Amino acid sequence: MIATAAIHDLNFDIDMQRPRKVVWVVDIGLIAYEPACALQRELVEARKAGAIPDVLILCEHSNVITLGRNGKRENLRASDGLLAQMSVEFHATDRGGDITYHGPGQVVGYPILDLAGHRRDIRWYVEQIEELMIRATADFGLEAHRSDANHGIWVDGPSGEEKLAALGVHLSRWITSHGFAYNVTTDLRYFDLIVPCGVAGKRATSLERALGRSVAIEEARGRLARHFGEVFGREPVRIDRAELDQRLRAMRARQEQTNSAA
Repeated sequence: MIATAAIHDLNFDIDMQRPRKVVWVVDIGLIAYEPACALQRELVEARKAGAIPDVLILCEHSNVITLGRNGKRENLRASDGLLAQMSVEFHATDRGGDITYHGPGQVVGYPILDLAGHRRDIRWYVEQIEELMIRATADFGLEAHRSDANHGIWVDGPSGEEKLAALGVHLSRWITSHGFAYNVTTDLRYFDLIVPCGVAGKRATSLERALGRSVAIEEARGRLARHFGEVFGREPVRIDRAELDQRLRAMRARQEQTNSAA
């Protein structure tokens, strides 16, 4: 069960020496990719300033292909014309990893964590993200695993190893952004437009396809959030977008007052 509370009940204050170890879980629903990136950038600055605790943004994206900073453009199989015809956006990003697809039916998680309060180790952080997705998958009676050669989580399918979830992260002064993409009811045909994560010969799959039955994406979101709290040792506290925006507005107002007084 994820706790629900208004901001004033969260017992988090930047002046407190011992705040509760919480992570705000914010489900922002279906959102285009660029606005989600802009929100992450604002949250990263707020986390650096100590104005908010750790945050996990959960969302779905409208159809988009993203290319990580180490990705290869040749892993995009579709022309610009075909992408436009299919209403698929394309964005280069500053996350790690190669190329991937986001779309409806996929749970995208953007953790904004201060690793100084956890462990300053990027490999450890990536392994924790993989672990929470492995645990969430096990809740559905399906065994998922890591790959020695590639990040993300994988399941065994009819044609061999298939990728269930991808990840790509970014760090700024040990504050994380970007994150993971977990296929639940995703339309897998869109992955034909790319070489998924730059790994030739491997297929993407979804929880629904691997289980052979329908799955409620709301259930998957809840399980991912719960296991996120477990592996990072934080109490998940669900807040809505309005509450999050309220805290960010308050932070901006304090910054403007500080700048005016300087």
